[in-house]
Amino acid sequence: MTERSLLLLAGRLSAPRAGWMAEALTTDWDVRSWNEEEPFADFARQVVQAKALVAGRLEQPWPPVPNLKLYQLPFTGYHWIGPGDVPRGCRVCNTYEHEVPIAEYVLGAMLEREIGIHAADRRFRDLGWDGKTVGGGSGHGELYGKTLGIVGHGHIGGEVAHRAAAFGMRTIAVSRTPRPAPPPLHWLGVMADLDRLLGESDYVLIAVPLADETRGLIDAARLAAMKPGGVIINVGRGQVVDEGALYTALADSRIGGAVIDVWYDYPDADDPNPPPSKYPFHELDNNIMTPHFSAYTDAMRERRWTAIAANIDRLARGETLENVCFEGTGEVL
Repeated sequence: MTERSLLLLAGRLSAPRAGWMAEALTTDWDVRSWNEEEPFADFARQVVQAKALVAGRLEQPWPPVPNLKLYQLPFTGYHWIGPGDVPRGCRVCNTYEHEVPIAEYVLGAMLEREIGIHAADRRFRDLGWDGKTVGGGSGHGELYGKTLGIVGHGHIGGEVAHRAAAFGMRTIAVSRTPRPAPPPLHWLGVMADLDRLLGESDYVLIAVPLADETRGLIDAARLAAMKPGGVIINVGRGQVVDEGALYTALADSRIGGAVIDVWYDYPDADDPNPPPSKYPFHELDNNIMTPHFSAYTDAMRERRWTAIAANIDRLARGETLENVCFEGTGEVL
C-alpha cells in the first residue's frame, strides 16, 4: 500500500481547517495540523515530512524541508518571503477570493463620503426636521460623473472598476505591467503615469501589494499632486502610503479625506492592542478608519479555502498549480 503524502496545516489561520480540508480534498492525503500553542518542535518534526504546507508567516527557524513541493499561503501578501527561503522545486502560491468584498467596501466607503447616511441619521435622531422643509437644507454629493483612479489594476482594481462604472463613474488606472485598457477603464497607464492619475482623480484607490518599489510610493509630493478635494482609499498595504505625509495632508486639509483599512502597526504577542499608527488619525474628522477588515466575509473565507483545497488536489494529480508567486531556489538538504 502506497504511503499517503503529508499535508500540514500550520498556524492560527490554517490549523482549525484541518478537518474541513480532509473532507474537501478529492485526492488522498495524510492531513495534520499544528498551532502556535503547541511546541515548535512538533511543527519541525512534521514539516520535514510534509509534501504540502498551508501556513502564513512562521517566525522561528525551520529545519530543512527537502520534501516540500507546495507552500500554500491562505492569503494574498507574500512580501516577507522570497525564492531563497524555500527549497528548489517548491512553489509558493497565494490565495485571492477577497476582491469581491473589498470592492463592495470601496463602493460603500465612497457612497458614505458622498451621501453621509450615518451623519444624517444621527442629526435626524437628535434634531428631527430642525425647521427645514422636505428638500430644504444642505444636500449631498454623487458618485456619478466623478473619476476613480486605481493604483494597481489587479484582482481588486478590476472588481472595483466594474462596480464604479455601474454608478456612472469615470475609471482610470495605472499598473506595473503595460497592456491595453480593458473595459470599463477610460485609460490604463504604467506607474510613470501615476502623477497624471492623481491629478485627474476625485478618488484614488491604492490596491498594489507591498514591495521594494511600492513602499512609500505615495509620499508628500504625490499627495500634493492630488486634487485638493481628492480622497485616498488604501486597501493595499499601509506602508505604500507614507505615514507622516498622509497624516499631515489630512490634518492640514491638503486633500479632501481618506479611507484607511490597512495600517502601520498591528497586534502581536508583545502588544495585543497597539495604536494603528504613531500619528493620531483618530482625532481627524476627514478620514474613515477601519481595522483591516474589508476583505473578511464568511463567503470569502469559504471561497478561499475551496480554492486552497483545489490547488492541493492539483499538486496530487501533477497538474499546473494556480497563483504561483515563485519557485524556490534555496538549497535542498
